[in-house]
Amino acid sequence: MATDPGLATDPGLATDPALAADPALPAEPGMTEADPGPVRYVADPAFDPVPADAGSALGAADPAGAGSVPGAVDVVGVGSAPSGGRTAPAGADGAADLPGWIADAARDVLRGVVASAREPIAGGRHKVFGNAGLAVIPTTSTIASHLPRAVGIGLAIERQRRLTADAASGGSPWPRDAVVVCSFGDASVNHASATAALNTAGWCDHTGLRMPVLFVCEDNGLGISVRSPRGWVEATLRARPGLRYFAADGADLGRAYDVAAEAVAWVRRHRRPAVLHLNTVRLMGHAGADAEQAYRPAADIARDLDRDPVLATARLLVAAGLATPDELLARYDEIGWRVRQVAEDVLGEEKLAGAAEVVAPLAPRRPARTVRAIAEAADRAAGAGAAARAAAFGDRLPELAEPLTLAQAINATLTDAMLGNPAMAVFGEDVAAKGGVYGVTKGLRERFGPARVFDTLLDETSVLGLALGAGLTGLLPVPEIQYLAYLHNAEDQLRGEAATMRFFSAGAYRNPMVVRVAGLAYQEGFGGHFHNDNSVAVLRDVPGLVVAVPARPDDAAAMLRTCLASAEVDGSVCAFLEPIALYHTRDLYADGDGGWLTGYPAPTAWADGHVPIGRARTYGLGSAEDLTIITFGNGVRMSLRVAARLAAEGVGCRVVDLRWLSPLPVADLVREATATGRVLVVDETRRSGGVAEGVIAALVDAGYVGSVRRVASVDSFIPLGPAARQVLVTEDAITEGAQTLLAG
Repeated sequence: MATDPGLATDPGLATDPALAADPALPAEPGMTEADPGPVRYVADPAFDPVPADAGSALGAADPAGAGSVPGAVDVVGVGSAPSGGRTAPAGADGAADLPGWIADAARDVLRGVVASAREPIAGGRHKVFGNAGLAVIPTTSTIASHLPRAVGIGLAIERQRRLTADAASGGSPWPRDAVVVCSFGDASVNHASATAALNTAGWCDHTGLRMPVLFVCEDNGLGISVRSPRGWVEATLRARPGLRYFAADGADLGRAYDVAAEAVAWVRRHRRPAVLHLNTVRLMGHAGADAEQAYRPAADIARDLDRDPVLATARLLVAAGLATPDELLARYDEIGWRVRQVAEDVLGEEKLAGAAEVVAPLAPRRPARTVRAIAEAADRAAGAGAAARAAAFGDRLPELAEPLTLAQAINATLTDAMLGNPAMAVFGEDVAAKGGVYGVTKGLRERFGPARVFDTLLDETSVLGLALGAGLTGLLPVPEIQYLAYLHNAEDQLRGEAATMRFFSAGAYRNPMVVRVAGLAYQEGFGGHFHNDNSVAVLRDVPGLVVAVPARPDDAAAMLRTCLASAEVDGSVCAFLEPIALYHTRDLYADGDGGWLTGYPAPTAWADGHVPIGRARTYGLGSAEDLTIITFGNGVRMSLRVAARLAAEGVGCRVVDLRWLSPLPVADLVREATATGRVLVVDETRRSGGVAEGVIAALVDAGYVGSVRRVASVDSFIPLGPAARQVLVTEDAITEGAQTLLAG
């Protein structure tokens, strides 16, 4: 498939040689750019899962199914336990006689139902389906949120298949011909996450990128109680550009198997996305408390019961002469009884005991290994990698250059990190050809090529989905979200998917990433809320998520290095929030003083300058005995300026830069607060849900008994122009807060 000529001028994703169409894989006959669309395989021309309904087509959707990356994956159907009126079959004395694979499958599922600590994927933390040995990745209950990850896995598998078989370069854990299978319900097709994933898959295919993903829509015609309108799901899936469409009646076992095999073979052969639309039934309600009789006519329920795939299988066996009805009933009863015995066995298994056991896999921190990884990277950069480093920087090594700005320090750190880790990739909107809106990624594509630094389509959900998939596939993704306000469009990819992976897989899976986000306020000349967002509450309450906010160039370099090492070593998910207003700031106290510029450390100094996660930085001005100012981001520079003026008046201040908003540096806060007994928290986020609330709560919990006051921004969106100063923290407000505390 030819590369889109409209994208030929952008050497980003569209022309990535590692991902473009493989000449060894000929195009399907008839599949050219001029083709009106892909050939569609439809098993049932009258495919129409649900009768027309006069009710609303809008409303709740059913949870999406589990996504998987198949190797040799067996999908096991477990029959229902016999009703209470039936007795145990002759000789049924327990689960021991049950075929091993049935017993194992039943036990795994039932352990999840009863929250057993011995459940093999989540360890009793959630009722999810997954199996690391079979490459079945667990998914959460949020609708369709796993589809963007599936797209990311498909793209990452193909990238690694093309580029290298060398594990040191991020070798995939799956075979070279692996395909991604991702299932979801019919109502989920309407969700924004599904739309994003299907659109991204089609967009990539249109640009000539290979992506072996098979989306499986299990269409029972209902999203809890809301019917999918007649023909809507089929029309929606058929209309998706770049997706081959297959369909079958799920109650026709033979035909469904044939079409599914055909779809998988097509995706595996052509490394291109497709969708398999299966017309299925829903037996019983959506969940235990759902009484479907309240919204489904009895005739509809009876029709689904008649199409039960278990009954359909029995009919096939009888029609083929392979079994009699009595034999099948006996077999059904026997297996059902033994599954019931397995259920009784697992009911008594131990449950998770204590908070420490629950959170153990959430976000492990091994700081010694993190600093060791940084030291090893430094040794490589100063030794075997010195020549490559000199070439990448054009013989203008940053440690030998003039002091750097925040943006320049981040750029140099990304360059060093990519030199040291071939599995690292930087991507996002405008990061490659343009070098970032603020020039932070300038030159990276030229240094490392479009396979490792590339522009994505304009969709934050898809950007994070690509990162999720890349992390699971062995890469170290560093996606960029162009502005903090745009992260809120896609925050569930961080909250519901990235941060939960280790928790819901008991550490069997991890999706490391460092998400760079340009944000916070005080940006001159380009104002307004969407480019000056000061809301970070949505990040701070995500369990296990690391939130870093560097204020100075030297801290930016060290903290980014820490985040990258922690992601690589521990699988951490980090949000690296970069204050836009400080990107190119040079001065601190007076114009031309260069007080906000710092030198860049040579590799030999990286380990000594290491900044551990959750450690603050303290500046002392004057005697540093009268007042402690706790702040972060833009507040650091403003507070230092205020503290300098107070020092000139004989008031000694400690300015504490939190640096990490999650986890907070509690021990450092308590120590520095106790040193003066007066604490002013300068919080550029909002009063409600702002960082100051967490800081003050941490001090109270630790038994701090001194005085405390906060200065925070108003609960308001940030307006344009000078009006922004009316709602944001100012130096005058900091001075007033300090004087009030000192007078108390």
